[in-house]
Amino acid sequence: MKIDTEKCIACTLCLPYCPMGAISMDDVALIDQDECVECGVCLRSGVCPADCFIEEVHTWPRSVRATFSNPLSEHKETRVPGRGTEEMKTNDVTGIYKKSLVGMTAEMGRPGVGTRFRDVEKVAQALARAGVEFAAQNPVTHLMVDRATGKFNPEVLNEKVLSAMIECLVPQENIPAVIREVNRAASQIDTVFSLDIITRLETDGSVPWGKTLSELGVPVYINGKNNLGLGRALA
Repeated sequence: MKIDTEKCIACTLCLPYCPMGAISMDDVALIDQDECVECGVCLRSGVCPADCFIEEVHTWPRSVRATFSNPLSEHKETRVPGRGTEEMKTNDVTGIYKKSLVGMTAEMGRPGVGTRFRDVEKVAQALARAGVEFAAQNPVTHLMVDRATGKFNPEVLNEKVLSAMIECLVPQENIPAVIREVNRAASQIDTVFSLDIITRLETDGSVPWGKTLSELGVPVYINGKNNLGLGRALA
């Protein structure tokens, strides 16, 4: 995103709208291009009375900023907008997460903080060491040059986005290894992230790996999501 400095009247109305705080004001508005994640919020807000925001079409690798941060942009590899896949929230239709398997997602960054792919890579490599299978249709997976190790294309490592989701399939017995590796990686990154787990419940409604997490000192929050996808349910 850039500013048409000939039009800008320095009204400051746009400043609160940037989720990364990348806009500052001097004689005219200025955008820190290193911090801008190309989310387009400043433009779509319609707050600028002088209509001075210009949305640029960027080439690789900066182009990944918009595809991960702007909800109106599609990933060319998956043809799906957003940070992750549709499958993780529609297990009742897709049946990806069968008994003894869980889906895990590391949600990297948040508005106001963001994340660079160098940090996303560190968590992906930690997950790879724990023996996960990365989701084939996840846009983060398509940035990897080696899915066995979680190594990314080095060209994207300094690119910054609002957030990114690493999705993977994990055998239930590998959960302790995942928790250990992710805990180690957490001290090496410069952003925030959360670890989500999706699973089929037992017939009595209990979480099959709840005891495992309890033994690892990881709390299970009762305000988790119950996702029901659209389509013909498998069960």
